[in-house]
Formats: sequence, C-alpha cells, structure tokens
Amino acid sequence: MLFACWSPKGGSGTTVVSCGLALVLARTQPQPRPAGVLLADLSGDVPAVLGLPTPATPGLVDWLAAGPDVPGAALGRLEVDAGPGLRLLAWGGELSAAAATAAAGAERGEALAEALAAGGRAVVADCGSAAGGAALAVAAAADVSLLVLRPCYLALRRALAAPIRPSAVVLVGEPGRTLTRRDIEDVLGVPVRAEVDYDPSIARAVDAGLLAGRVPRSLEKALREAA
Repeated sequence: MLFACWSPKGGSGTTVVSCGLALVLARTQPQPRPAGVLLADLSGDVPAVLGLPTPATPGLVDWLAAGPDVPGAALGRLEVDAGPGLRLLAWGGELSAAAATAAAGAERGEALAEALAAGGRAVVADCGSAAGGAALAVAAAADVSLLVLRPCYLALRRALAAPIRPSAVVLVGEPGRTLTRRDIEDVLGVPVRAEVDYDPSIARAVDAGLLAGRVPRSLEKALREAA
C-alpha cells in the first residue's frame, strides 16, 4: 500500500508526519516482514528529520531526471538502510526537491507511484507541499492520500483549492487556534484520520536527531490511527 503525505503549504509538518508514519508502520507490520517499509523522500528533508547523514549515492531526483528509459525496478538499487524494518529512498542531487518534482511532470510522478506500489510492501511518500509535477501526481495516485494540515485559515483555503482531494487529514494541532476538527471535516468533506497534538517533545526529538530511535509517544499514538 502506498501512503502519500502532502500539504497545501510549507511548514505544516509533513516530513515529520511522514517519518513518524513510516516508523510506526515498520514497528507494527506483521512478522515476518522481509520487505520492511519504504520511505520515499520527495521533499529532500527526510534524512535530517531521521537524524541520518544525507546519502552520497544517487537518489529519487536522478531516477526522475533519467526519463522513461530507466525502469522502476532501478529504484531498488537506490535504497539505503534507515533502521530496523525501514528502508529509505532519499532525494539525492543538489536541485531542490520542490523545483525538481515540479519540473519532472505528472507523467514521471505517475510512473514513480506505480513503481513504488509494485514492491508488495508498505510505502510512505513524503510529497512535501506537492505544488505540482511529480509530487502532486504521487499524492493523487496513492492508495491513501493524507493531507497534513494545521488548523490555519490560510492552509485550509489552499487545501480547498488544491487540484486533488485527499483520502483523509492528519491534523497538526497548534495552541490558540479556533478551527476545530469538525470545521476541517465540514469544509473539506473528508475525515480527520489522526490528530497530532502540540508536543514540544516531538520538536526536541527532531532537533536532536533522535526521532528514528524513539518516536515520541504522542506522535506514535496519533499516527497509529492513520496507519
């Protein structure tokens, strides 16, 4: 199953949610799980959030740039180990993820989604702000398309205007906001599948590079609902 996490604007917490979801899936998949879980980084920030060094090997950007002559099976050779039960398909390259996925176009995104889903394992794709091109196409083609959203009026407006509809919403809480879960569901017409409450321990885990070793309890509990 292919899960795609995306947001209508930057700074919504999409990469942290993507990493958390992949880690939860990797730890809760039934045994045996020889294939593990794959985390595909279309935002460029996943290694930093997991506390891993940026791989020096080619990555997703190289596959996208190579064009249709390179088969989807070649993606397997670009994966790196990211911990127990988790493999990482890093972004790679020097071009920003947003610029490159937009330039790659929807056709390459559809081919990428098909290749990611063909491996017979759970895949989480961090599609970032999914402004267009390949990232947006992956978010649209996913089995489960999760919109990561803060209860912000401007973010909600952008989500409503987005060219795709999500399967569900992961709501990232912020103190003092007036928009509620019910408001989000009423406006977007899709359920809020998980609520990640504001918790400083999540930010501390990311800042210290410890997220991959120990997912904060509040994040794990919320994302079990999405998983």
